[in-house]
Amino acid sequence: MSSGEYLRYVALGDSQTEGVGDGDDTAGLRGWADRLAEHLSAVDPSLTYANLAVRGRVAHQVRAEQLGPALALRPDLASVVAGVNDLLRPRFDAAEVVGHLEEMFAALTAAGAHVVTLTFPDIGKIAPIARPVRSRVFELNDHIRAAAARHGVTVTEAAGHAVTTDPRLWSTDRLHSSPLGHERIAAAAAYALRLPGSDDAWSLPLPPLAVPSARQAALAELRWTAAFLGPWLLRRLRGRSSGDGRTAKRPLLLPLSATTASAAPPRPLPAEPPEATDRSSTGAP
Repeated sequence: MSSGEYLRYVALGDSQTEGVGDGDDTAGLRGWADRLAEHLSAVDPSLTYANLAVRGRVAHQVRAEQLGPALALRPDLASVVAGVNDLLRPRFDAAEVVGHLEEMFAALTAAGAHVVTLTFPDIGKIAPIARPVRSRVFELNDHIRAAAARHGVTVTEAAGHAVTTDPRLWSTDRLHSSPLGHERIAAAAAYALRLPGSDDAWSLPLPPLAVPSARQAALAELRWTAAFLGPWLLRRLRGRSSGDGRTAKRPLLLPLSATTASAAPPRPLPAEPPEATDRSSTGAP
């Protein structure tokens, strides 16, 4: 399928695809999927776009809640990105997680959509406390590549590019991409899809950063633990999720400039800090 034929784009996923880290719940979220829709609209302004992603969702929830509505929209392009929330849970089975992704790959491609997905960067280089689960990221990526190959799914390779672990591509929670990170992911996906005007500039490194002293680094870890890790652990103990009570921000296929009341950001849950290790945001860049 040529890029000019992508006229109905539907995004499925979790917080990364919803756009957490790029905007806020008052002004609205943008995110890499919105930015990819902008690339697609530049090719053909008649593009319509829906975003079904909801933060905090694990892979089986994305499949159970979003696949049916996505198929009903009859997309010719779909993005499916999930799995990072799973690998941060105590029990993790990469084959099981990617099994849910593969069901979505199979159903969407069988319905005539071209599917694009992402691999994930080394989260141990982004949040040092996550180093014990680095092997899970590598295993998850291997299974994603294999499943994608079986269904002709385009893989956007965020893994293996040093820039994707640059702290400037991440928000202060280190779990969700910054606006620049979301911009780079969208550019990477556009390049993977071979959209006109795309190139590999997204993978180029940023200018060098000053290296913090050991004391500065230790203080930064303490601040991050207090501000983000602690609240996330407390939420887990309570059985809460950042996605509780939330619905898709853009459930209908609409022209890129169009909005509806149902697509408006929902009211945040009372007195809860943002989901820290919801990290779909570990998603690429």
